[in-house]
Amino acid sequence: MVLGDPLLVVGLLVRAFDELGIRYVVGGSVASSVYGVPRSTQDVDVVAELFGKHVDPFVAALRDDFYVDADMIRDALARQSSFNVVHLKTMFKADVFVFKRDPWMTSEMNRARVETLDSEGGPLTVRFASPEDTLLHKLVWYRLGNEISERQWGDVRGIVEIQGERLDRGYLATWSGPLGVADLLERALSDP
Repeated sequence: MVLGDPLLVVGLLVRAFDELGIRYVVGGSVASSVYGVPRSTQDVDVVAELFGKHVDPFVAALRDDFYVDADMIRDALARQSSFNVVHLKTMFKADVFVFKRDPWMTSEMNRARVETLDSEGGPLTVRFASPEDTLLHKLVWYRLGNEISERQWGDVRGIVEIQGERLDRGYLATWSGPLGVADLLERALSDP
């Protein structure tokens, strides 16, 4: 599968994460394009297990290709939130969410799938959130957006359609309740 520009940015980020020994998973629309119906996207979402010791080497690894702000990263670490980096040549943005040691995020990190994609620079090996975790995130964002985003729902439907019976329904049922999206999951799985 070829996703184009997002993979250029993903490749640069993955290289930095791997070189620094930072665990990560790529999610969001890039992951839903891998597991469902490909579509254009404006950014890439990554969950990364960053610590204070990683900030300066991470900034150094990215600064030639990205706008990256060490203070923004430190603030995100302190608040357990997110920061972004922007690829200078394409202005493509990556939202990096700081890994939180909650049960679902831990499960997501542990269930990550390694996929090899075709990119302009050759094969690219990336740790993606599983199809189930990608689906659950999409349902959560759909709910947070007042259930009006056709793009989010389209991503959900694409994953369900393409993955079909390969989806771990037990895992989805386990997490959809605590995440407050069990009704949306039921709807997504039953829509024709």
